[in-house]
Amino acid sequence: MKKQKKSAFQFIKTSPKSQRSIKLGKAPGTVTYIGQRKAEKSRVDLIAYDDSELIRREVEVSENMDIGDSPQETQWFTVIGLSDEVSMKQLASLSGLNPLVMEDIVNTESRPKVEEYEDHIFVVLKMLYLNGSDQIVKEHMALVLKQGRVFLYQEIEDDVFDGVRGRLEQHSGRIRSRGSDYLFFALIDAVIDHYFMVLEALETKLDRLERVIYTDPKPETVYEIQQLRNDILKIRKWMAPARELITRLIETESQLISRDTRVFLRDILDHTIEINETLHIQREMAFGLMELYMSHVSNKMNQVMKVLTIMATIFIPLTFIAGVYGMNFKNMPELEWHYGYYGILGVMFLVFILLVVYFKRKDWL
Repeated sequence: MKKQKKSAFQFIKTSPKSQRSIKLGKAPGTVTYIGQRKAEKSRVDLIAYDDSELIRREVEVSENMDIGDSPQETQWFTVIGLSDEVSMKQLASLSGLNPLVMEDIVNTESRPKVEEYEDHIFVVLKMLYLNGSDQIVKEHMALVLKQGRVFLYQEIEDDVFDGVRGRLEQHSGRIRSRGSDYLFFALIDAVIDHYFMVLEALETKLDRLERVIYTDPKPETVYEIQQLRNDILKIRKWMAPARELITRLIETESQLISRDTRVFLRDILDHTIEINETLHIQREMAFGLMELYMSHVSNKMNQVMKVLTIMATIFIPLTFIAGVYGMNFKNMPELEWHYGYYGILGVMFLVFILLVVYFKRKDWL
């Protein structure tokens, strides 16, 4: 059996088989990790800053962990590793998060959404980016905005926030002079911007597959098209709720998001609309590629059948003539003719030439 060729562009498969069964019978708000990226222990990176100073350090997760007030105006806590349920419970208790929030944070199958509470806003997103092998990496992430603090929860250390960290360290832009709500916006903006990079990669793959279908389509091409269609549908599933999510952040009455920051959130809303429209177009293109491939295969088969039909049509009268004179009846006068063999060959050759000329004039050959 021929081994199927793997596509060079595909999702890294990190989604587990359904693990929701492990939550059956547990009370709502129970911190139960659902996912495959298991880490030994969660760790926390802290960046605390204001317009004049920035401090970056690692914080040890423990019951005595101090996440109190800082001399700096804004604190950004990055929690890496969601499988350490003990640490997640400690963080929930220390940061005063609703138990239902922490339940969604450690559930990597949660859909993108936003929830508002009295003293914090909770957002779930799917972070997408390309690794060195042009594979799409999907990572579950959650953001919690509190007064003067932003908590970022992510599965692994790799992320899309190097640009945000660089702007903070280099004191570029307006990020250092604004509050935690602007940092909250900047992190969401970084996630959405990387969707465009993924879409560009998908566009390149669509163009390449289209060229392959026109030049040299192979059975492996169908597999690549199907993989691409699945990738686009997955991204649409994660991106579709983002428009509603951003709209709710813009329209929220919470005092945690200032009026100035809502203006920037409208820019993200435009990006989410553009991404969703592009995904819709790419989905149609992917379906069109499959139809194009099937049409190309069908046309190729029709050409083969056309050639075989013409050959059969040419040889049918020749076979008839050969069959008539192959019956060997005694009273067939041509059998006794000295030049009968050459005469019949001449007739057969003439019929062959006439049929070929006829098919040429009809443009069938």
